[in-house]
Parts: sequence; structure tokens; C-alpha cells
Amino acid sequence: MEIEATITTCYYNSYLRDLHNSLKHMIVTDRDAHELTQEHGLFEWCRMCHDAKLSERTMYFVGNGASATMASHMAADFSKNCGCRAMAFNDIALMTAVSNDIHYDDCFALPLARFATYGDILITLSSSGNSPNVIKAIDCARCMKMRVVTVSGMNPDNRSRNMGDLNFWVPAVTYGLVEASHQALLHCWLDTFLKMYEE
Repeated sequence: MEIEATITTCYYNSYLRDLHNSLKHMIVTDRDAHELTQEHGLFEWCRMCHDAKLSERTMYFVGNGASATMASHMAADFSKNCGCRAMAFNDIALMTAVSNDIHYDDCFALPLARFATYGDILITLSSSGNSPNVIKAIDCARCMKMRVVTVSGMNPDNRSRNMGDLNFWVPAVTYGLVEASHQALLHCWLDTFLKMYEE
């Protein structure tokens, strides 16, 4: 039991260090691949969303797997807590119909093309940054002259990392660490927005 407890303690402490370092070393870039401080990137993200709120634009969140649940969660929180227009394309009937009848790669791009308009914001959540349906959604948003924020991790050369007006990349190598980092970042963004504009 003593050995198992020591192993657990060592792994737990190591995991917390890795999570802390993932967030501490997160890199934020703009559309021209210029690096921003994390604080400035967060400020610009909040300002972008506040502009969207004032002009009655909508924020669309997309992601797969755990990122899909984060997309739904943040869309709900921004609608409920911040009074913003926000939604996630996670409806089961719509996703499965598009995936079955057209292609899974189109499950976000097609509804985005139907619902979104100029000046809306697309926020993509992808651990790898390479999901074809996320990339296709970004391409669609660009064609519609929407603003784009990407949140990704793992490989620094992932496809989505330089496709947004703002890009938040977490240098973690496991899905768990990337997803935990993304969840913390998203809640920090929401709480910062509330402190900047709602208090």
C-alpha cells in the first residue's frame, strides 16, 4: 500500500505541474501570426465578444468529443450569464443527418452556412487542431467574413492554430491535459468578460 500511495502522490503532483505549465506556456497569436501576451489575447477576445453583443451578432461554438461538451457548456453560459447570442451545433438530429447524408466533415460548416452571417464569431475547440470538420467550419466562416477564434493544443504546427483572428494554443501532449487546460481557459475568458463588462 505504501508503494502504491507513493506512486499516486508522485503522479498526482506531476500531473498538476504539467497542467500548470500547459497554461503558463500557452501561446496566443493573431491572424498575422504575431505573438500576443496571454493577457492581451484574453482582453482582445473579450472585446471582440462585447462588440458582437452590442451589434447583436452571434457566437458559434464547435468541437468534437469532450470539446463538443465544452462548446455546449460555453454557449449556454454566455447566453445565460452574459446576455450574448451564442449557440453550439451539437443537435443530434442535425449532426447525424448531415454526417450520414452528406459527410461528417460538413457537420459544422453546413449549419454555419445556414445560420451565421457577416460579423458573427466562430469559436473552435479542438485538442489536435486538425479535425477536418473544424477546419471546414473555419474555411466556411472565412468565406462569410466572420471572425474566428481557435483553441487548440498538441502539435504546434496543427492546421487550425494560425487560421483565426485570435489563436490560443496549449503546448500539452495528452488529450486530458489539453482538455483540462481548454476548460480552464474558457472559464477564465467568461469570468474576465463578466468582470470587464457586467459588473
